[in-house]
Amino acid sequence: MTHTSEQQLIDWRRELHSWPELSGHEVETTARLRRWLQDAGLRLLDYPLETGLVVEVGQGETLIALRADIDALPIHEATGLAYRSRNAGVMHACGHDVHSAVMLGAALQLHALGDQLPGRIRILFQPAEENATGARKFIHAGVLQDVQAIFGMHNEPGLPTGAFATRGGAFYANADKFVVRVASPEQGVDAILVSSQIIQALQSLTSRSFNTLDSLVLSVTRIDAGQSGNTLPREAEFGGTVRTHDKQVRAQLEQGARQIVEHIAAANGAAATFSWHPGPPVLENDARWAQFASEIAQQVGYRVQTAELHLGGEDFAYYLQQIPGAFVSIGSASEFGLHHGGFNPDEALIAPAAHYFTQLAQQALQHLNARCRDAILS
Repeated sequence: MTHTSEQQLIDWRRELHSWPELSGHEVETTARLRRWLQDAGLRLLDYPLETGLVVEVGQGETLIALRADIDALPIHEATGLAYRSRNAGVMHACGHDVHSAVMLGAALQLHALGDQLPGRIRILFQPAEENATGARKFIHAGVLQDVQAIFGMHNEPGLPTGAFATRGGAFYANADKFVVRVASPEQGVDAILVSSQIIQALQSLTSRSFNTLDSLVLSVTRIDAGQSGNTLPREAEFGGTVRTHDKQVRAQLEQGARQIVEHIAAANGAAATFSWHPGPPVLENDARWAQFASEIAQQVGYRVQTAELHLGGEDFAYYLQQIPGAFVSIGSASEFGLHHGGFNPDEALIAPAAHYFTQLAQQALQHLNARCRDAILS
């Protein structure tokens, strides 16, 4: 990639960064992406989408997909960058602007290859990843029709620039939420005291009731109770998040948490409700495609390693429930982590990652074509 085109990708990333939009509201982001892609002569596909868009390059029956996410977070930016967010209280604090720039670059490079491509590549610019609704909307719209494999990425601030990591099987976590409401039907029952007992028991649930080798986290992240300094509140509410990598552990943890809430509330003469809100499921990479993705990464010069289990949630998991593929991590070397107001990924990752996905797409198509030929001959 030439210096000029590399700078173009960085410029596009900075424009997206300056005008971030929340999940489901990516109207101007979509308009910018559409303009840049159409100006480059790419073919946009017509799906019933409010935000986000899909382009396709190449010809033929063999078809793979690449995906970028485009939404931002309700976070006040604290980077002090010249191109910092112009939308108050909204920030690309997860690097979806970087992901978009990477896939813009891959789209342009693949488009330039034209008839040399051994099939088609469908590139998804997906909204609403942060609230885990975007992938399902895209699937419902039909974007996976005829797709044989799908690939996506997330920048990883804990990895240096030039590093690459993925793994077969479970990667990102089941990311669920729960809410507990405690009420005192009789005077003298302290909803805060009961809540504190429940919280302590929930925090010990993961260490006392599960195998130490299981990967799981339960965190209480908020509590609301009372406004007065000299009266006991009649109600308290708290909630949090649960992260697991196994379906059975997920189910057992929900059941165990529910029993704790009910038993402690009953023992204290309080009433309590426990509600569980499933988030994106565990992201499970196809082992063969994960290995394939790592081999291509090594070919193009990445320092490749096996990824650790990730406790974040990722709605790319919904695609992988439908078709095989792989999700990968690419180092972004940020001092501050994801979802932090100071998050500042190294833009030097953009051009190499665009080149990587260009190579991955071409070789994945060749691999699928060869597999098809072998099946016919056998």
